Amino acid sequence: MGLEQMGVGIPDKLCGRPFDAADLERIRAEIVAAEPPQRSEIARRVCRALEWTDALGRPKLMSARVGLLRLHRAGLIELPAPSRGNGNGRGLLRGPERWPEPVAVVGTVGDLGGLRLEAVLDASASRLWNGLIARYHYLGYTPLPGAQLRYLVHCEGGVLGAIGFGAAAWKVAVRDRWIGWDAACREAHLGRVLNNARFLLLPWVRVKHLASKVLALAAARIPKDFAARYGERVVLLETFVERPRFAGTCYRAANWHYLGETTGRGKCDRTHQAALPRKGVYVYPLTAGFRAALGVVR
Repeated sequence: MGLEQMGVGIPDKLCGRPFDAADLERIRAEIVAAEPPQRSEIARRVCRALEWTDALGRPKLMSARVGLLRLHRAGLIELPAPSRGNGNGRGLLRGPERWPEPVAVVGTVGDLGGLRLEAVLDASASRLWNGLIARYHYLGYTPLPGAQLRYLVHCEGGVLGAIGFGAAAWKVAVRDRWIGWDAACREAHLGRVLNNARFLLLPWVRVKHLASKVLALAAARIPKDFAARYGERVVLLETFVERPRFAGTCYRAANWHYLGETTGRGKCDRTHQAALPRKGVYVYPLTAGFRAALGVVR
């Protein structure tokens, strides 16, 4: 008896992409045919078989790997064991070659020379970003989902922190009402919303107004960087601030809009059963016409 007949349902969406039984069978066939039998090769084959590409025609490998892992965990497919030991939230295989020196940085943001964001584009920068988040962020390191942008915060004195953006939450009641989305409109346009999933200033950095300045720098860069990397336009940023751990002061200071609180089900919940801390929902439009770009007609 197959898993579908045993009550394991086939999702109608996979990472925002329409999905059905025929797609599942294609994936199973690609798993069997993959040579070498590795998850990365399977993702490449699946992107080709399902024509899973971005606006520039490039395979959406990250989204495919996330989707394959979800199917694997649901028991609908069987993936080979990971070939590397740092994936899927199991810790880092290799840390950065050099950690920043824990030297106190104080004052105001105007005192910092050369303040900038440097995009994470190579393996060395990636290891540093991942390592900083793993060591110093309260949520730790897990791979960001979907299309993403990561930056290291630099000044003339060295690295000050890290910030990262990944795929938006699937469904957020207060956000969706504020935008004016129904379910179909949200599914069609969710890829134009980007989630600020991690934001870290190193614990020895105590610079007034630095956090809101970093958010402003990120908002200025993201539209161009995202379009260059993915060939698509992102028009809205979102983030979730855990209560009462944080007050969200830097987001308010950077002119993000506070919309209300989550229900405590998590950003990818589909079962309505999760019990997580409630979080404040903040959004930042990147263009005046963001609602029209998100499919809302008024």
